[in-house]
Amino acid sequence: MQELDDISLLREYVNHESEDAFAVLVARHVNKVYSIALRHARNPHQAEEITQAVFVVLARKARRLGGQVILSGWLCRTAQLTAVTFIRSETRRARREQEAYMQNLSLETDSDVWPQIQPLLDAAMAGLSQADHHALVLRFFDGKSMREVGAALGASEDAAKVRVNRAVEKLRRFFSRRGIVVSVAMLTAAISANSVQAAPATLAKTAATLALAKGATASTSTLTLIKGVLKIMAWTKAKTAIVAGAVTLLVTGSATIVVVKNVSHPTPSSANRVTVQVPLHPREGGPDISHDSRGASPEPSASRLNPNARFANLTPQQRVEQSRRHLPESFDDLKKYLKK
Repeated sequence: MQELDDISLLREYVNHESEDAFAVLVARHVNKVYSIALRHARNPHQAEEITQAVFVVLARKARRLGGQVILSGWLCRTAQLTAVTFIRSETRRARREQEAYMQNLSLETDSDVWPQIQPLLDAAMAGLSQADHHALVLRFFDGKSMREVGAALGASEDAAKVRVNRAVEKLRRFFSRRGIVVSVAMLTAAISANSVQAAPATLAKTAATLALAKGATASTSTLTLIKGVLKIMAWTKAKTAIVAGAVTLLVTGSATIVVVKNVSHPTPSSANRVTVQVPLHPREGGPDISHDSRGASPEPSASRLNPNARFANLTPQQRVEQSRRHLPESFDDLKKYLKK
């Protein structure tokens, strides 16, 4: 088969149910997935089961993966999630043994760095942002150049270098907080040399066959693991949507408050003047007094040079209050006023 990139192979599998395309994907990424599973399970047989579960999940979710997905990063995150789910189903004794093993480790020589960081590497990776995580997977797990990393992330080579260096520094701080003091150079060398190990020769074929059958022939424990991972994925997606919706509501609510405040306190404008003519009394005809929207008297017109004397010495606010006293106070009063 012609050498195709991950997205092309995935599309070929989705559109044409090409088992050959899926088998190529499995063979291309099985070592990374198996290595992550082995770091968690520390048992080759359990690591194989985890690896098979990961590729079953890929086969089931292949149609939902967009064209922009970085499959290496997606598989590594899924492998980490699957492995954690598997470990949680194990006994507490195994967990206590792992913690005891970590507590008894001490920093000795450069050759001892990997045994110290190995049990914590995937937890450290999981704590990174998606972009930082994918950058490290492409750089150290796939062995891509900085230019290739940048191209995959849609960034320049220099931007890729900055992102990778920043992500490695985050890993270094993660290990330092847990008593593992290691330099950036030692850390990158250890990850590059040890993070990906060769999977058993037949695992790729077995995982591909099981995945293409959507896990129908899987063992009960594997099916339980697959269902657990899919539920966690669904909940994570729903939780992300809920958080995004809450943020949107907060932003929209803040914008609404600002608009209401602006409407409640309009800036007066002389160019936007409204004239209200109010008779002196409902029963009396008389000269009208005009007011603008601010309560100020406009310039007298040529047809009315003598305004009522009792309004002459009042402030604009007092004039408005005086005028309101003669206006109807209810709908019934208005009907009576109109009849008169």
